[in-house]
This record gives sequence, C-alpha cells and structure tokens, in this order.
Amino acid sequence: MTISVDKETFSSEVLQNNKLVLVDFWAEWCGPCKQIAPRLDEISEKYSENLSVCKVDVDSNRELALQYNVRSIPSLMIFKEGEMIDSLMGAVSLEELEDLVTRNF
Repeated sequence: MTISVDKETFSSEVLQNNKLVLVDFWAEWCGPCKQIAPRLDEISEKYSENLSVCKVDVDSNRELALQYNVRSIPSLMIFKEGEMIDSLMGAVSLEELEDLVTRNF
C-alpha cells in the first residue's frame, strides 16, 4: 500500500520511519507517473515488511519538491534513517524499481 504524504506528514512517515522508504514525487497530470503507479503498488506489497512507499504530489507540496531538488517527475528517492541515499528518475521498469529497493536494504 502506498501512502500519500505532505509537508505535515513527511517527517513522521519518511524521515522518522524505521523501514526503508521509497518516495515517489509525482503529479496528477504526469503520464509517466501514472505508468509507474502499478509498479509502485507491486513493490509496496512485495516488500511490505521492510519498505514503506510514499507519494508526494509536487503540485500541492512545492516546498518538499524544492527541498529535495526535484527537477523532473516521476522522481523516486530512497530514504534510510532520515537520509536520502539513492534515487531514480523517469518511468522505470519493475526490475529497475526492485534493484533500487533491494540494493539499499
């Protein structure tokens, strides 16, 4: 299950989370963002014990997008112990998503 986060919940859901966190910076109008949504759901279910998947709508959370230097979407970032440690951009394949997640466990 993916969790929608905003500037009020980002700290508790992402930065203070004990699990590895995959954050998807996306927008409703973004075609590639919609393409990867089912892949994110699949990753979220497959690794639910060790991974949280959060979505940040860049249109309603511009401050977060600026803070994390999001220049294009979808922008996927891995957070561990409150730090952004890895990232990918674009409509990546399921295999690329799995690689991003598993190499950071």
